[in-house]
Amino acid sequence: MASRRSFIAGLLATGLMPKPTWADAGSPAFLSAAMKPDRSHVLCGLDADGSIKFEIALPDRGHAAAAHPTTPEAVAFARRPGTYAIVLDCRTGQTKARLEAPVGRHFYGHGTFSADGDLLFTTENDYEAAAGIIGIWDVQDDYLRIGEFSSGGIGPHDIELMPDGKTLVVANGGIETHPETGRSKLNLPAMRSNLSYLALDGVIEAQVELAPEHQRNSIRHLAVSHRGDVAFAMQWQGDLTDDLPLLGVHSLRRQHLKFYVEASVRGMQGYLGSIAFNSDTNQIATTSPRSGIVQVFGSNGLIKNSNMPDVCGVAVSGSGFIVTTGMGVVRAPETGNTKYEVAWDNHLIRI
Repeated sequence: MASRRSFIAGLLATGLMPKPTWADAGSPAFLSAAMKPDRSHVLCGLDADGSIKFEIALPDRGHAAAAHPTTPEAVAFARRPGTYAIVLDCRTGQTKARLEAPVGRHFYGHGTFSADGDLLFTTENDYEAAAGIIGIWDVQDDYLRIGEFSSGGIGPHDIELMPDGKTLVVANGGIETHPETGRSKLNLPAMRSNLSYLALDGVIEAQVELAPEHQRNSIRHLAVSHRGDVAFAMQWQGDLTDDLPLLGVHSLRRQHLKFYVEASVRGMQGYLGSIAFNSDTNQIATTSPRSGIVQVFGSNGLIKNSNMPDVCGVAVSGSGFIVTTGMGVVRAPETGNTKYEVAWDNHLIRI
């Protein structure tokens, strides 16, 4: 046994030991947090047909996760305003590292890796300064925090890496919060959200602010096509009689901003939960758990409108979309509905 251990240690030291891949974790296609009937929380890996490949215990309710681009590990973020995230080995279920937000900060539940997987970027709230921060973590050094920079606004929620591998796009939701007041929104009369395009060193390359009539539209979640078009889902912070669109698409390369009026404040009860962008078909899917509606859009507008109670998670699957609900349903393009004894959380993350 000792000689075998010495042999494996030698392989690791010389870099000859094959690095684990997602195939070693069962080749899951998606990740989602969920709550079980006993109210315990888990992170699940799902196959393309919606079947569960693995289940890993979480200490509390999760929100979204970030999947490493090559290694079978995921960063599971606590629900906002969480101050921790855990790095999970998806082969063994073991915790590899725990990220603690710096004093005076909390996470917003989202993060993304650099293209090579060496860095993790997290959205954070500096709540005393009411400023958005992007934290930088060194994956190779057990997720050591090595830096930070401004998100370019207030309340950065979602973050995605652009296809060039050199730029981040951040959804600055514009809403000021503070842990002492829970999830209360402190600046609604003056809030302004934006899309910020940031170099990996934090330099702001471009920003998009919405017109004054959208002042209370909080940009929350993002989906990026292979061409670099950014679809964004919003949540309205005003009167639900104001019938503005909650879905937009911005193209930095074409300097073009477009809205889809069918995803309206009234129709979606002011709330889009998740969003996905299928680059192959140039279609966008959005979910609204409040209205129980899934919508699919093409370049010319609404293609499909489906009722699905408590729907929220959505991701690209083949030529279509896979969705999850808080009632335990997974709807996959090939297999239809499958019901599990869990309540799926907000997001379905494609690996």
